[in-house]
Amino acid sequence: MKLTKRSIYILLVIVLTIAVDQISKVIVREHITLRTNINPGERIPLIGDAFVLMNVENTGAFLGMGSELNETLRIILLLILPILVLGYVLRYIFKDKSLDNWSLFAFASIIGGGIANVFDRIAFGKVTDFLFIDLGGVFRTGIFNLADLSVTTGMIILLIASFKKKKI
Repeated sequence: MKLTKRSIYILLVIVLTIAVDQISKVIVREHITLRTNINPGERIPLIGDAFVLMNVENTGAFLGMGSELNETLRIILLLILPILVLGYVLRYIFKDKSLDNWSLFAFASIIGGGIANVFDRIAFGKVTDFLFIDLGGVFRTGIFNLADLSVTTGMIILLIASFKKKKI
């Protein structure tokens, strides 16, 4: 593969996404008490109760979904399948030269976030989540991490881009 500006852009977004996510998780693991069912752990309000930091280890996927699955199914659904999908999407964005920069950024963000969470599952058997937003009941999230935020942001950008393309 020839390293073009486009390829470097894709790889840079992926690597930076993984790096920022992993650095944030190291900081959280080292400085914020682990939250468990037995011990509620530490909650650090950043902006009142609206934006809170905590340390939760998630054995499932988004919002803990799949944490109750048996080990074989968890390996298939949370490791093997995501690796295959991420590989396919990575191949797709390198091959499809018609993608605009926003779509490249979105796909690369999704891939970077996906790789970061898959890495956690391989290295630790779980994913560190630590951010929680509650805007007074109007908007409330589950506990998430920067990789999740990257994947979600990428999906929103792709959704907006698809609506813009259909409008034209």
